[in-house]
Amino acid sequence: MTVSVPQLRAFVTTLDTGSFTAAAAELGVGQSAVSHAVAGFEREVGGPVVRRGGVATPTPLGERLLAHARSVLASVDALEAVVRPASARGTVRLAAVPTVCQGLLPRLRELWAVTLPDVDVQVYEGDDDEMPEWLEAGTVDAAVLVDPSPVPVGGVVVAQDEMAAVVRRDHPLAELPALSLDDLHEDGLVAGGGGCEYQIQKLHELEGRPFRYAHRVREMSTMFGMIERGEGVSIVPTLGRVMLPPDLVMVPMARRLERTLVLSGPVSREWHPLARALVDAV
Repeated sequence: MTVSVPQLRAFVTTLDTGSFTAAAAELGVGQSAVSHAVAGFEREVGGPVVRRGGVATPTPLGERLLAHARSVLASVDALEAVVRPASARGTVRLAAVPTVCQGLLPRLRELWAVTLPDVDVQVYEGDDDEMPEWLEAGTVDAAVLVDPSPVPVGGVVVAQDEMAAVVRRDHPLAELPALSLDDLHEDGLVAGGGGCEYQIQKLHELEGRPFRYAHRVREMSTMFGMIERGEGVSIVPTLGRVMLPPDLVMVPMARRLERTLVLSGPVSREWHPLARALVDAV
């Protein structure tokens, strides 16, 4: 069983405030975040812990777990009071690629809202190659780097995903279990959207093929629009699934290629204290 502190805090706060909405306001996160946290807790403990509808009250299982949850949170709060620096307040600038901004940062920001309530995280969206440049130039204080080699000292892996094809839902390719580069080139490969060009190039290298494409764009919205109009297909990271229009689907690639996402500060200069706080919280 793996129960997280945010899950326990969402569970206890929901019962203390009487509703998911009030708990969200208390914790400074969206209602869906509280609902998902409580649902995740219920999956871990093997049954419902909160009665939905009207005022939120504990189920018999929830009643048995509530005192233990309060005890754990009290210990965590005491620990944080000792180790959290008094200066953990202010604004920190964080850069990430579009798929991370959409598919991962919402969850991280919910975590930081609970663990670092006085820190305002400002998000800067850019491409893969802009992340280290912005970090070293001081444009941002922290960044989620894509496949850094080596992983910067002090950085932490926050997620891994892999590349997948994007096609129209009514496309014949959507029925296949996995797609090859040949499949995609037959329909016209749209490359570059959202800073994913490096990974598409890497897939060609793994197949021993020269990198080629039918169209090359910068924005994912442009790429998705072209696919919707039947002007091609593309390859994006699976974190981008949340960005897909309803009439587009992801299909696994026959040749798997994973991305490792690392939250880090700069290499060539001292870290901003709040960048360290973000990494420590994760």
